[in-house]
Amino acid sequence: AGDQYRVFYEQLSKDPNSLANLDQDLPNYAQHHIPIHSLPADWLWCETWCDQASKPFAKTIDLCNNPMTKERKLDVAKRIVEEWVSIDDEIKAFEAQLKLSSAQVQPPTSAQPSVALGDSK
Repeated sequence: AGDQYRVFYEQLSKDPNSLANLDQDLPNYAQHHIPIHSLPADWLWCETWCDQASKPFAKTIDLCNNPMTKERKLDVAKRIVEEWVSIDDEIKAFEAQLKLSSAQVQPPTSAQPSVALGDSK
């Protein structure tokens, strides 16, 4: 099955129009040659095709692009994933701390005297 998928992938990846939806095109194109089994709905929740009542039972949440809303993925994440904002703030604080600590460690400048190795007189 892996070899067949590689062949289909190679064929589809040559078409620039296919690359945008390769995750959908590849299984659709291969389904008549390779048995494909769907996962239960709770394995992948996406607001485009799932209802809000099923979201608490989702094992994974797809922050998919909804073609109807054209909403940015970061905005979708903030709206859909309750913890997103606090985790994002924590990461931003950590990044700021790293920048501050790296700014305090000054690399040696070329103006410092060089030490010559060898005979000293």
